[in-house]
Amino acid sequence: MRKLLTASIAALALLVSCEEWQPVLTLDYPEPAVPERGVMNPNTTIAELKQMYLDNGSKPLEIVKDVLIGGKVISSDRSGNIYRELYIQDETGAISVKVGKSSLYSDYHRGQWVYVNCKGLTIGSYSGMPQLGIEDETGEYETAYIDSDYLIKTHVFKGVQGERIAPITMTEAELATALSLGGFKSDAWGRLVTLTGLTYGAKTSYSTDSYKRIFALLYIDQSKDKKASSNRIFLSDKTYGVTTWAMSKNKFLEYLDGGNFDDATTGDDRKMTDIQDEATGKTVKQVLRDNAVAVTMSHYFTYGTSDVQIRTSGYSRFADTEIDPSILGDLAASQADGASIKVTGILTLYNGAAQFTLIDIDGVEIIQ
Repeated sequence: MRKLLTASIAALALLVSCEEWQPVLTLDYPEPAVPERGVMNPNTTIAELKQMYLDNGSKPLEIVKDVLIGGKVISSDRSGNIYRELYIQDETGAISVKVGKSSLYSDYHRGQWVYVNCKGLTIGSYSGMPQLGIEDETGEYETAYIDSDYLIKTHVFKGVQGERIAPITMTEAELATALSLGGFKSDAWGRLVTLTGLTYGAKTSYSTDSYKRIFALLYIDQSKDKKASSNRIFLSDKTYGVTTWAMSKNKFLEYLDGGNFDDATTGDDRKMTDIQDEATGKTVKQVLRDNAVAVTMSHYFTYGTSDVQIRTSGYSRFADTEIDPSILGDLAASQADGASIKVTGILTLYNGAAQFTLIDIDGVEIIQ
């Protein structure tokens, strides 16, 4: 990547975290020659690109050869639930291209062909999920965002508009197989899929002592160490009365002020009424309120023998949408008893578990 990036770009990469919501910085470069919109001829499939990662010992790999992939756009960030990523799919699979800009839906339309010149880019993994970006100079992640206009224009090319790709219907058995194979050996991850028959709540693959419905992570003070146990609250042992897909800042404050989280505790077992800031004497709850932000949430569903986390950004347009009560069922029950649903969206992988990203709320349908 050093062949492509100037010292200024390297310095920029140090400022931009791979997974944080923050402004994207751009610099001025000479205008590159951009091919006219049309048809290009990929010399590598998405599956072959993923194989390069495996052949490199499952370690991030900077592509040094002339590798051109192509696929149709299957994602859209219009609803705000996908952020700074473009998912493209060919006949062999799909991949996330980390185009570090927002409002990508205005430039890259679902069904449109997009071609990526991979030479100089890096194929890597985020918690098992294949991603294509640039080298992360910080070493914190395997890839970083392609967030300069110059690099985007010289690596990501828009093709002709075609028909949208229809989602594949994935069975319970097929999902279980994809989970056993992992992100680079199965062609399922990153695809547009439909899962039919999900029920709310799950005995998760990594926990045998609880029946999970939600997961959310609250950072008490956004300006302090987010890994410190004293600065984090995990909402996972019960629902805390949260019945929305996620929480905008206003919805979070509504829940907080309504007392929903009053019996939640920090990672070091302090209560909401305990002092968090010694200098001001403010309690955990008061500091949470002062530093309130939108909260991303996962809702757990059962699909056969697998659990699926439907993950929704607190910044999405449907974050505060109530989940239909018929889907939730009895929230005190120790097994699923709500209505089954059909969901359509992007299937992703996170630390060996299935995550599902809705493109918009229309991707949820009650089937009984």
